[in-house]
Amino acid sequence: MTNQQHGVSMKVDEGVVAAIDSRRSVRAFLPDPVDDATLESIFGHACRAPSGSNIQPWKVYVLTGDVKDRLSRAILDVYNDPETDRLHEEEYAYYPKTWASPFIERRRVLGLELYSLLGLTRENKAGMKAQMGRNFEFFGAPVGIMFTTDRNMERGSWLDYGMFIQNVMLMARAFGLDTCPQAAFNRYHRIIAEHLRLPENETVVCGMSIGHADLSKPENQLASEREPVASVVRFLR
Repeated sequence: MTNQQHGVSMKVDEGVVAAIDSRRSVRAFLPDPVDDATLESIFGHACRAPSGSNIQPWKVYVLTGDVKDRLSRAILDVYNDPETDRLHEEEYAYYPKTWASPFIERRRVLGLELYSLLGLTRENKAGMKAQMGRNFEFFGAPVGIMFTTDRNMERGSWLDYGMFIQNVMLMARAFGLDTCPQAAFNRYHRIIAEHLRLPENETVVCGMSIGHADLSKPENQLASEREPVASVVRFLR
């Protein structure tokens, strides 16, 4: 595969392009297991992500079997009890407190597309809540991941962390696997810390589901749009 840039023919690695273009958030997985050797290879390559002064601010907990199931049940017990659920809040704000255009419109479009595929209307509050609760079951994936970092890390290290998480998702595609990065877990960081026995100095960055996509499920037909390059990139000469 070649690409023309400034009149020069440049070779493009099709595997890299395929991994980037095929990455998506999968919200229904098959129960097929993922072996430890594959996961170790994914993380081994992902750790090549850049970080300021090579501090490598990432730490990862891979959850399977009973450990994953117990955490899911603990979070769902709280999530489904409004009185208890209101006692939990995010340790850091993932979304802005005040939404503005065009970001709010993009979010609404994605939500409408997902719930339309699932046959859920805005009036079906119970159905929407149940779908949100699927996050905490890792959407049926055989492997759940929790990413943490040291509480002393500043914004620059969180930028580095995002590149590490992106590497994890792209390497998963290289192995024919799918993922869903999940900020939904952040609200329940105290439960996660208790169940995983996190040290006091660690804070939850986000969760992730990883496994084989269940392509028979309608939610996996969702293909989120991206803005054209011309609307987000300016070439200044």
